[in-house]
Amino acid sequence: MGIGPVKAIFLDRDGVLNVMYFTDGVPRPPDGLRELVIYPDVPEALRRLKEAGYVLLVVTNQPDVARGVTTIEQVNEINATMRAQLPLDDFFVCPHDNAHKCDCRKPRPGMVLEAAARYNVELSRSFMVGDRWRDMDCGSAAGVRTVLIDRGYREQAPVKAPDYVADGLGGAAEWILSQE
Repeated sequence: MGIGPVKAIFLDRDGVLNVMYFTDGVPRPPDGLRELVIYPDVPEALRRLKEAGYVLLVVTNQPDVARGVTTIEQVNEINATMRAQLPLDDFFVCPHDNAHKCDCRKPRPGMVLEAAARYNVELSRSFMVGDRWRDMDCGSAAGVRTVLIDRGYREQAPVKAPDYVADGLGGAAEWILSQE
């Protein structure tokens, strides 16, 4: 007898779990392990979500791979380090840029749908937590509730407003847990 559908938290990586850096006002991911800084509220927030029965799945755009700024090995090294330190279940990475027009690059829902299929996720009981409009539009397209971590970026708004806005993962987890 198989396990029934599970609930999940789909998490963007950069700006949600770890600090983003800025170059000419544009947010960018850490440039390798030396720049990897986990936000202080992340370990406790993830622990609480895990204890509440959520599968924790990271879905991250990493277009700098396609742009030649970083390598997939560097991205995987950061992911492996984070997975060793945090109770994350899996990582799904889109290494493409907009020009590829792939289904996995957020705001398209490909990574969320792939992760949901792999982990037997019930989307109606799940959430997408991100810090950018792409994350919110991805979550909406996949049929999950969305939580925006507002880092003050000056960029376009999502097509559909997030279900909740928080100042960090701790606040996002608190709201998600209140929805049970």
